[in-house]
Amino acid sequence: MSASRYLIGFHAVTARLRQRAEGVEGIYITAARQDRRAREVVELAQSLGIEVHEVDDSRLARLTDGEIHQGVVAQVRAEVLRQSIESILDALTAPPLLLLLDGVTDPHNLGACLRSSDAFGVDAVIIPKDRAVGVNATVAKVASGAVETVPVITVTNVARTMRDLKERGVWLVGADADGAESLFEADLSGPICWVLGGEGSGLRRLTRELCDRSVSIPLMGSVASLNVSVAAGICLYATRQQRSRGS
Repeated sequence: MSASRYLIGFHAVTARLRQRAEGVEGIYITAARQDRRAREVVELAQSLGIEVHEVDDSRLARLTDGEIHQGVVAQVRAEVLRQSIESILDALTAPPLLLLLDGVTDPHNLGACLRSSDAFGVDAVIIPKDRAVGVNATVAKVASGAVETVPVITVTNVARTMRDLKERGVWLVGADADGAESLFEADLSGPICWVLGGEGSGLRRLTRELCDRSVSIPLMGSVASLNVSVAAGICLYATRQQRSRGS
């Protein structure tokens, strides 16, 4: 019997049903929800031949370990995605845009980074296996479907991965409050991997040293730094904007 995991919330569940329904083993929805969103999920699941279970809130709470689920949970087959950075880079026909998150521990931040990555065309998000959050139910919920569209590559050694990317001709650009370049003036063309550190501490020393360039986001207010997911969204937007103008 294959292992299962759970997706929670309407965005994550609907995205999975629309994009990769073959791995959905069942839908659990609270009997208390009779609104349009609930009906749409039920009708979509049933049209795909997926069994829908009407349960009470206590059953949903047990399935999700108490996470906020909005009244809907999808049980999906846990899959090992055998993608690698090499295979993704080999398949690209345009300069890659990657995001490496070194030490992000808050699932809400990772989910928000994935959502921005989907919005701005990131080819893959790279995260470390240890001392960082993985893709769990909360991440999938916050990402609003992006876990189904953005490849997430988990690596055991961030430094080695960065060196491998350099060998493939990818520029490593660290987002750093003390960066030597301003985001407003930086050249963001060509193959780029944005590198961002974890909450609070930012980029680790070795990670910072392995970056080819360091770029700061100019701030006008009294706040000294930005949340990692906000910073990631700004950096990715600036990259996509510059590339769309042919800079």
